Amino acid sequence: MYEEDQSDRKPIAGKQIDWIIVGPRDKAREARVKEFYATNQLRTGNDYHRAAMVLQHAGKPEDFLLAHEFCVIAIFKGIDARWLAAASEDRFLQSIERPQRFGTQSKKMGDSPWSLGEIDASVTDAHRAEMKVPSLDQAKARLDKQNELLEHAKKPKQ
Repeated sequence: MYEEDQSDRKPIAGKQIDWIIVGPRDKAREARVKEFYATNQLRTGNDYHRAAMVLQHAGKPEDFLLAHEFCVIAIFKGIDARWLAAASEDRFLQSIERPQRFGTQSKKMGDSPWSLGEIDASVTDAHRAEMKVPSLDQAKARLDKQNELLEHAKKPKQ
């Protein structure tokens, strides 16, 4: 499931993700992960890490919170899930309309460029580094580059 989840997010070069296809696949994977969880089939750190990644792509705050908790278990079991722990926390916070802490989540509204949205200013870049998250300057530079590429792709070819 993890490999399928990741593969769905890496379309063939030049193609967009087809959310009409990927959305139902995400829901099926989410249901399967919750079934594994409910029947105590998640055992290893890797199990928890991979389940967390699938839930990271779910749609409800409680799913993102459970993904975060799975990351904590994965870390306890020896898997370095720090980045995903930060990302699932940020996604949870955004889903309840609170500022994200680490700056892992970007959003795009209509024709506006991609942005990080509101970020909790009390979190330091040193804290981000401990969580394997890029600094805010690095995150913003990545989005600037992404926005430039999108603008370039919109221009008519001559």
